[in-house]
Amino acid sequence: MCFCERSGFVEIYGSEIIGSDSRFTHENSFLYGTTSQMVFRDSLKEPNMEVEGAEHESPVKAGLQGHVSLQPPASFNHTSRISKDDWHLLAYILLANKTNRKGVEQVLLDKEVHSLTFGYIGLNGKKPKIMAGSQENHGGQGSDNSFIPGLNDDMALDILAWSSRSDYPNLACLNRKFRSLIGSGYLYKLRRQLGIIEHWVYLACNMMPWEAFDPMKQKWMRLPRIPCDDCFTSADKESLAVGTELLVFGRELSGFAIWMYSLITHNWSRCPLMNLPRCLFGSSSFGEIAIVAGGSDKNGNVLQSAELYNSELGTWQTLPDMNLPRKLCSGFFMDGKFYVIGGMSSHTDCLSCGEEYNIETRSWRRIENMYPGYNVGTFHPAMRSPPLVAVVNNQLYSADQVTNEVKKYNKVNNSWNVVKRLPVRADSSNGWGLAFKACGNYLLVIGAGGHGGRDDGVIILHSWDPEEGNMDGPEWNVLAVKERAGAFVSNCAVMGC
Repeated sequence: MCFCERSGFVEIYGSEIIGSDSRFTHENSFLYGTTSQMVFRDSLKEPNMEVEGAEHESPVKAGLQGHVSLQPPASFNHTSRISKDDWHLLAYILLANKTNRKGVEQVLLDKEVHSLTFGYIGLNGKKPKIMAGSQENHGGQGSDNSFIPGLNDDMALDILAWSSRSDYPNLACLNRKFRSLIGSGYLYKLRRQLGIIEHWVYLACNMMPWEAFDPMKQKWMRLPRIPCDDCFTSADKESLAVGTELLVFGRELSGFAIWMYSLITHNWSRCPLMNLPRCLFGSSSFGEIAIVAGGSDKNGNVLQSAELYNSELGTWQTLPDMNLPRKLCSGFFMDGKFYVIGGMSSHTDCLSCGEEYNIETRSWRRIENMYPGYNVGTFHPAMRSPPLVAVVNNQLYSADQVTNEVKKYNKVNNSWNVVKRLPVRADSSNGWGLAFKACGNYLLVIGAGGHGGRDDGVIILHSWDPEEGNMDGPEWNVLAVKERAGAFVSNCAVMGC
């Protein structure tokens, strides 16, 4: 199975679908097929659907001879969430996934096709078989209380894991069993095992509280308000997405505070404080863990300590100190290691060196001149934002706050090369109010737009695939436009799960 991002097609080779017509269409998707090749194209239009009832007759008839015949539920109608075509697709995904999971290619984001990339799933020309499990009877049917009638729960969970996570709230409304499944968070753990990742952008602007944006479905979702005091609401904040949590760091009247939004419960709660609370730190996440390094404590002292957060356990662990203290720095993961670059070691001294933390050896390595030119420009470095950096496919990029250029880091030569101009100006506010993030295989630049720049309250999300070339390659794509958001991006985080 392969996915062509430009055309939006999934091509399937070397297998046979039993029980599907050679060609059929409906208003939501198109399926063209032969026994040697099948092409699926998902419609870009989000259908208006209703969920009526939770109990259906068995949609799947599975045998032990390597064939699967899918039939839609008897109560199927055009307003159901899963169409007749979708049942065939779900079955094929299941069979391909059961046969060979190694080739699943991750990503997201295409301007023309907002659909999950299923990637390459090889079938080696064999017809996959479904074996009867402990929850099936000898006829291959699942138990009556299974998630999908006719399939045992292991197979049904694989299918549900492939569904878009924006559909999980609708699934939770089906019945008590689905609500318990979605609320347990198990599907997210299963998605990690299967290599399924959807990236959502979490954004807060000066006129807009926290909202989530789903690039795949072009959908904005407002988060509940943080139940914090007025001091936290008004103060500067920092954010970090780790696992299925969004962490927002700030100050309340009582001191430093961390509020955590859970993708599973859809609520805010207090997150345990760091062993040494701080602000103005560098941070990044890698799966279920995150590392924060440096920053300033409550008395304004510049720190050289670092801590690791485990979102599964909800705990902070103190790490060995860095070689140098630094604040107003940035952190990122690359090649399985954590890096921190830029920043200031005091209120006047800038740092051009970086540091690399090896999680296995628990040691820091200093890298000279990893981020040079930090003290270049008209304004004092303390007035400038921390380095705007993002890592796509283990390649580091930065957005220069002075020259408005995107630069690519050369790991071998420890140098930077200009690859593209930014679609918005970063120098007008010294890098503040602008987001520069990685989102799957893409770079995102989020900043003010509209006529005359910062007066219209419009935020534009721009995307660019670095693999498409450099300065002479395609221009930035406009992924989304958000009106009445204000012209200043206060916080931004990208969550992939």
